[in-house]
Amino acid sequence: MRFVWAITAFVLATLMIGAGIAQRTILQAPATQTASVTTDDDAPYVLVDGSVFDSRPGAQTLRVDGDAVFAAYARTGDLTQWLAPTDYTHVTMSDAGEPTSEFVSATVEQGEGESLTADPVGSDLWLDEFQQEGDLSTTLQLPADMSLLIATDGVAPAPSSFSISWPTGATTPWAGPLIVAGGIVLLVGIFLYILALRHVRRSRGPRRKGLPLAATQPIDLSLEQSEKGVISSTPRRRRLSLGRKSVLAVPTAAVTAALLAGCTPGAWPELGSSPTPSPTESVIVPEGQGAPAVTQMQAERILDRIAEQVNAADEAADADAASARLAGPALTERETNYTLQKEIDDQAPLAAIPSAPVTAFLPQAQDGWPRMFLAVVEESDGAATIMTVRQEDPWSDYKLTYLSSLRADASMNLAAGYVGAVAVEPNSPFLVMAPEAVAGAYADVLNNGDDSEFAAVFDGENDPFRAQVAENRATLLKNFNKTGEETGKVSFRARAGAAEPLSLVTLDSGAIVAVTVVESESVVPTDEDAVIKLGDNVVVKALSGVTQSKSGFTTRYADQLYFFVPAQGSNEKIQLIASRSNILDAKVVD
Repeated sequence: MRFVWAITAFVLATLMIGAGIAQRTILQAPATQTASVTTDDDAPYVLVDGSVFDSRPGAQTLRVDGDAVFAAYARTGDLTQWLAPTDYTHVTMSDAGEPTSEFVSATVEQGEGESLTADPVGSDLWLDEFQQEGDLSTTLQLPADMSLLIATDGVAPAPSSFSISWPTGATTPWAGPLIVAGGIVLLVGIFLYILALRHVRRSRGPRRKGLPLAATQPIDLSLEQSEKGVISSTPRRRRLSLGRKSVLAVPTAAVTAALLAGCTPGAWPELGSSPTPSPTESVIVPEGQGAPAVTQMQAERILDRIAEQVNAADEAADADAASARLAGPALTERETNYTLQKEIDDQAPLAAIPSAPVTAFLPQAQDGWPRMFLAVVEESDGAATIMTVRQEDPWSDYKLTYLSSLRADASMNLAAGYVGAVAVEPNSPFLVMAPEAVAGAYADVLNNGDDSEFAAVFDGENDPFRAQVAENRATLLKNFNKTGEETGKVSFRARAGAAEPLSLVTLDSGAIVAVTVVESESVVPTDEDAVIKLGDNVVVKALSGVTQSKSGFTTRYADQLYFFVPAQGSNEKIQLIASRSNILDAKVVD
């Protein structure tokens, strides 16, 4: 009977292990589902709509066939705007649920000899990009509102063949348990088989009969032991060796372990309860508000590019190279510095543009152009720099426009980066002061101090820049009066700069407003025979091109200032949160 149970266990184990292996091999469903696309057009770009990637759940594996492949993804609206000046092939989902392609002609005319979209590499619009010599393969997870651009170099036809694969989610949850249970049953069968063999060997031991003796013949117990025929009344037991059976069990266990090693998590049932997602704080996006212009990762990459290119321009003192990544007052101050470096041997360059880490970030919620974002970068010495970076159109790079040193005690109530904030119109009536009026009002405060009609609007108690300007003016006037009080005079005047104010709304309905103020220092003679000599003022000499003048000199400084402007009806004052000042130019008074 023991053999019957052992054979039954062997048969059952074979069936169970075989069923488990079959689930993982011949009976297993495909792990992925693939959609292949082939286009017939010779357009330089292929735009794969987000609906194609989002047509099936799970991560997407993209494979593009070609000798040189470029791919990038971004918001669908940004990609279609970028592709407007050129022809391209648009791949979307058909009503039948299959990818289909159509040729799209250019909708924006390019100027003669102008190519807006020739080279897709390095555009600031891309959230990420990939380049590969030969076939390209990468894993993505694009939502429906993002699309993928495929090209070679923007001139040659784009690769015409690619595929997208999704995981099917097919699992074999009972393969693992069947193989494990089969292995256990197999071991039980082996044990039963060993017991059966042992039982048989015991039952077949030697059974010898006793010697026939006559009933009247006694047995002489006095015979010598050597003369006796020794007959054992108890048969000698043979030792049963389990060595061979152990050898049989070892490879069986090894085979079972090898089978288990190939079982992935998909080969086991999920017996535990599914985790319940914890509620997250809801974010209310105003109706009609656009998407954030950039993500934080994208903004950090843009800042890295700006820092790298401006650093190269600084080393060469090349204003044209700097203009590729700078604009407005940020470019103007560097143009002046480059001029000074060429004229003065020991003139120090401006500090490098910081790029990381970004500690605060606020993108404009804008689907169109121009668009901008604000970023705060903390430097190694603990100082923080606030920057406003702007993009004029889809084909232009982002350019750093405003750059200032953030006060250590500055407070900004910014929205989350994934929500963004709308820009404030220069003439907005929803703030205590329109952004376009802030620079002029603050300039009047610098000129007239507490006597200014706008003095009560600004927070003067927490304004170190205003105190510094007053101190610098007093020092310059004192030094000039030591020798020139009787023959000349010094005057100071501040006015609003020409740069457009850039503003983004804060969570408390106020705004962070970036403006420029231009300060002028004029030294003119009061005696007809007097001449204003520059002496050792090499900076004014280099910028004006002369060493003395009978009409005097005017030196101008550009101040890049950031203010927090409260909402209309607030009792708060306008606060200066960041400032930066550098020489702008120096000229002979007309």
